[in-house]
Amino acid sequence: MREPISRDSRLALDLALTIRHDGNGGVTDDLTDPAGLTEWVRAHPELLPGTATDRADDHREDSAAGTAPRPAEGGGDGPSADAAQLAAVRELRAAVRALFARAVRPGEPSPADAARLMPLEEAVRHLNEAAARTPIVPVLDWPEGGTPLVHHQPVRTADGLTAALAHAVIAFLAGPDRDRLRACHAPRCVRYFLKEHPRQEWCKPSCGNRARVARHHQRHKATA
Repeated sequence: MREPISRDSRLALDLALTIRHDGNGGVTDDLTDPAGLTEWVRAHPELLPGTATDRADDHREDSAAGTAPRPAEGGGDGPSADAAQLAAVRELRAAVRALFARAVRPGEPSPADAARLMPLEEAVRHLNEAAARTPIVPVLDWPEGGTPLVHHQPVRTADGLTAALAHAVIAFLAGPDRDRLRACHAPRCVRYFLKEHPRQEWCKPSCGNRARVARHHQRHKATA
């Protein structure tokens, strides 16, 4: 039976999976330039102000709000990322993948970056610092004839996108979905995934097929 995946878990996983197999035996990076980040953010509207659905508790609502990439000069098709935002998100992703590698222990991490992971202490510190880039402020609402109410909302800053991502990653790593995180070790695959059932070994059926073919060839070679 397929387990539901929370919004925070989906967002954290999708950020890590911007490093992926290119289909030709290598690894590709979807976030090599601001245009790539812009396209990725537009595919995740929950990052954009005013598009996230309401959540049951204020803290999780604040965590999801964040700030969209700043609009490009001269308008254009929606908001566009800049070089500073790209650098911040890429650095956050490096921390996330290091922490994912820790989360899948004693299993092996993704082979995409297993030999060059950010040190764990640095990864934790960077994640926490990124999450703090969107401070939460009280906002007073006092309707006519009513009583004063205080709501909390994030201050919109240039670092809001990175902070929103960091909040989602923290929620994922501290939540129950973390225990389902695995690295796929099928030939040529570099993905992390969440197990949907106890016997699942691979991120998708095609990876399972490749792994079984590789095992068959290995056994045949050993007995030849």
